[in-house]
Amino acid sequence: MTESARRAAVLGKPISHSLSPVIHNAGYVAAGLTGWSYTAIECAEAELPNLVVGLGAEWAGLSLTMPLKEVALAVAGAVSPVAAAVGAANTLVRRPDGSWYADNTDVPGMVTVLRAAGVSAGATVTVLGAGGTARAALAAAAQLDAKRVTVVARRPEAVDELLPVARALGIALVPGAWAGAAEHATADVVISTVPKGVADPLAGQITWAPSTVLFDALYDPWPTPLAGAAEAAGCRIVSGLDLLLAQAVGQFEQFTGVPAPVAAMRAALAARR
Repeated sequence: MTESARRAAVLGKPISHSLSPVIHNAGYVAAGLTGWSYTAIECAEAELPNLVVGLGAEWAGLSLTMPLKEVALAVAGAVSPVAAAVGAANTLVRRPDGSWYADNTDVPGMVTVLRAAGVSAGATVTVLGAGGTARAALAAAAQLDAKRVTVVARRPEAVDELLPVARALGIALVPGAWAGAAEHATADVVISTVPKGVADPLAGQITWAPSTVLFDALYDPWPTPLAGAAEAAGCRIVSGLDLLLAQAVGQFEQFTGVPAPVAAMRAALAARR
């Protein structure tokens, strides 16, 4: 399959560490999309509107990471129901009329990797953190029919900001204090969405149950102290790399309109770990 030149990129700040170009470009090669390229562009929140307006017709899509997931909604002509519900988008897709459509592939990506780890309906879930990735975690918990969702964050007001999101998703959110984070890690599923280093002290405080699934959204460095301690206790571990691949598959298919060559994309990511 030969295509005219088409472009896509991942945007964020900082962005030099991103492995998204590795995944997407490997997918283009495997799918025979010879005219496609995917790059990384450093972009701050205030810079996003002008950057998007200045993109030519060859641009098919944008992947968005921190700190752009919430401001992305403002530059889109239309927003998917899931992105609207969580108030965050990690994907902008160019429509035929030149407008942009905002979506959130983090949510179905989380559902995919958590189901693969054995998470089923009725699980209790604890989310560490209350940012954009935590919003996606709430939506994933809703789609997995979680029994109870507790959000633990360093700032109580950040948890309060998630209450409307939880209501929109139809789930009951239980606030938890960061000082008691270790006590909330007795849930069936623990999802850590906090920045690098924040959860490190918890590694020595939590008494892990082997039946717990830990999903740590970080992947650099890996394993995190939290993931290492949970794995040593016999827990099933899901990493940020697992999510990175799963959400990229959804983006690839929206950008290109062809099925993602998942095996090739996974192999390229594994080669760079």
